[in-house]
Amino acid sequence: MVAETDLKVDDLIFPLFLKEGKGIREKIEFMPGVFRLSEDQLVKEVEQCLELGINTFAVFPCIADNLKDATASEGINPEGLYPRTIEAVKSRLPEAVLLTDVAMDPYSSDGHDGLVVNGEIRNDETLEILAKMALVQAQAGTDIIGPSDMMDGRVGVIREHLDDHGFQHVSIMSYTAKYASVFYGPFRDALDSEPKHGDKKTYQMDPRNRREAVVEASLDVEEGADFLMVKPALAYLDVINQLSTNFMLPIAAYNVSGEYAMIKAADQKGWLDGPSAMVETLTAIKRAGADIILTYFAREYAELIRS
Repeated sequence: MVAETDLKVDDLIFPLFLKEGKGIREKIEFMPGVFRLSEDQLVKEVEQCLELGINTFAVFPCIADNLKDATASEGINPEGLYPRTIEAVKSRLPEAVLLTDVAMDPYSSDGHDGLVVNGEIRNDETLEILAKMALVQAQAGTDIIGPSDMMDGRVGVIREHLDDHGFQHVSIMSYTAKYASVFYGPFRDALDSEPKHGDKKTYQMDPRNRREAVVEASLDVEEGADFLMVKPALAYLDVINQLSTNFMLPIAAYNVSGEYAMIKAADQKGWLDGPSAMVETLTAIKRAGADIILTYFAREYAELIRS
């Protein structure tokens, strides 16, 4: 009766990994309970999760190396794996809400989120590519665009491009405060998207900075974002709280792969009670001020609540 925080299943977004093929449900070594799924298996997973009360899904594509190039051209291919799967999910399960990823790294031979020229990330030249990606995804039927690249100005460019083509109804969940974090490791392994050279510290945020997140959020609001995201979640609860306090837009937090893997590993070793650690972790993120949590625990939490 006096609990201040209520963690509901429909607060959660379930990230899913997509892979070319059929009948594929491939285990991811460093993320127990998480799989790379072919289109048919991903549709089945979404259908089962809808029955558990999970309504929103973040889909990330695992692209074959032979389709990757310096300009991430597969990301703007309307016949590619990603848009085909978006169409398949929305045609069969129109009630499912899809959040799709806009960044070059899944499709880039360099493994970076932006266009690399002579070893440097070209911010402004990347924006045109990202806008084209967002339009392809919107045309396929996505509900929310998630630019995860951290290029300056991308929210405004994507918003304008979508509006110009009649997709004013497609929302933007900006990765507003995405930190250069070690906790992304299992995710990059899952998608084979590790940078081939250098790192992402020139465009992702410095973990030592908090006030910078407010600056980034202010810019995203001005450019037309509909949601603001903090990533990772656990090491940045103060940043979640700061954005929640200072902005009226919904605040999302990404409980990332490394955070998930730590709890799973400790549970397997018998060092922690896994389900209890899951609940406490998600509750802490919600208590900090997150309205929405992207988490690989979403199905497990929904099943726990159902039982």
